[in-house]
Amino acid sequence: MDQPLIPASSLIDPDDLQTRLQTLRQVQRPRYGRLWSYYANPMRVTGQVCNGSDRPYRQGQEWGLPTRITGRGGRADESGQTARKEIVIENDIAWRVETSVDYLFGQTVSIASDSPDPDRRAVITELLRRIIEHNGGIRFLQQLSLLGAIYGFIDVLVKLETPPDPSASSDPASASSPDSTLQTPDPGATVIRSLDPALERIARMVRLEIVEPARAVPILSPRDWREVIGYVQHYELPRPRVAPRRQNNAGWLDRLRTAGRESPDRRPTTIPVIEIITPDRWQRIEDGRIVAMGINSLGRIPLVHMQNTAVPFAYEGNSDVEALIPLQDELNTRLSDRANRIALQSFKMYLGKRINDFASLPVGPGRMWSTDDDQAQVQEFGGDAHCPSEESHLTDLREAMDKTSGVSPIAAGAIKGRIGRLTSAAALRITLLSLLARTERKRTTYGAAIEAMCELSLAWLDHAGLFPNTPSERRIELNWPSPLPQNDVEKLEEAEIKQRLGIPREVVLQELGYGS
Repeated sequence: MDQPLIPASSLIDPDDLQTRLQTLRQVQRPRYGRLWSYYANPMRVTGQVCNGSDRPYRQGQEWGLPTRITGRGGRADESGQTARKEIVIENDIAWRVETSVDYLFGQTVSIASDSPDPDRRAVITELLRRIIEHNGGIRFLQQLSLLGAIYGFIDVLVKLETPPDPSASSDPASASSPDSTLQTPDPGATVIRSLDPALERIARMVRLEIVEPARAVPILSPRDWREVIGYVQHYELPRPRVAPRRQNNAGWLDRLRTAGRESPDRRPTTIPVIEIITPDRWQRIEDGRIVAMGINSLGRIPLVHMQNTAVPFAYEGNSDVEALIPLQDELNTRLSDRANRIALQSFKMYLGKRINDFASLPVGPGRMWSTDDDQAQVQEFGGDAHCPSEESHLTDLREAMDKTSGVSPIAAGAIKGRIGRLTSAAALRITLLSLLARTERKRTTYGAAIEAMCELSLAWLDHAGLFPNTPSERRIELNWPSPLPQNDVEKLEEAEIKQRLGIPREVVLQELGYGS
């Protein structure tokens, strides 16, 4: 993408935007791809068995292994010996990330409106619940947590998709004129009931679009790093293949002669696409040309940005994967070294001295050798010897990954020995203190993001006239379930105590998971 750009706002400098796009392609995208590879550890099939290895595949985490293990390009060295050794990869990153996601969004989060009117509170709560369910429900929240843990941050664009109106231009970042049949009356006159089919149709118009970090280019204000003055997406689409033109007056013999010799399409196989959204306008640029543009009718960027863990003075947060990569490389290296040592020393070898035909006779049960030389002997060597320093080093590496990630094997249910009687929530809380603390910190950032998504959704519906509401009605409350397993009897007893203290019955039922 070397053609000049026409930004949607005077706040965005074209030259600065070109520099940011180049940095995204050359620096950030390879980094994001490496983070995903260390989490997923994808397998690439080579299709053949080479270099004496019985494993015809390569894995993503082999990138961090030394050359003495992976070999130089998978080939043999000058002496003819196989350079590639046995490779063992134990992906300790994936299960730690997935365990943290399970503790954060393993159960459904209760979303309730904070409207003072009980009828409006019930309607808005039902509407927000349907919006989240339409966009994936708990799976959507788990995807947010997973991508945030891998990349360190995640962005969501809140869009309103109304039925097509021929008289209005399409606006991917804002809403068109709504259909009059979907407009709701004055909330003071008529209350939309939770079972009204119109509520379901309205909820389906709100789309929560997850933006892949490898295509996001936020433009921050030079005065305040927390303010986003422009949001750019850069990605590529496959270019449609155009069939070569042929002359209609050419005979069948000429067409047969020229078949397969048409000039190939020299253009790139993909089309670069750039989408720019500012508080007042939006643009879509394909292959260096503006194909669509319009007014952002909402008056602000419908963006929800969330950090995995809060980091000041930075747009990105801390990635759970990036901090574990050096430890994962060291663990895979030592496991591969141990596998090679075991492969070479797992069989005992014998050195025979002054015994005739010792090399030609195999070693086996019942085999006997005879010699008249009184100085003959058979010396045994090899075998897998115990290496306490190696075992200690592997244990230290796994403990270092436990401290860095905050996720211990106990959190994933991997219990090797007796660790005591963990029958109470207090004992589990002490055991999983680090993971629970990290979960609470993530609830702060992801909870604020959920509140922002709900607020933007209601703002879109109010702006389009589909569901009129006031800013005070857009506040919500989140009820997070306990990440620890609890006894149902203890939960019911605690609920009864809360109700006797004066806590509303509907709040107690929502905490128990019996909300409306």
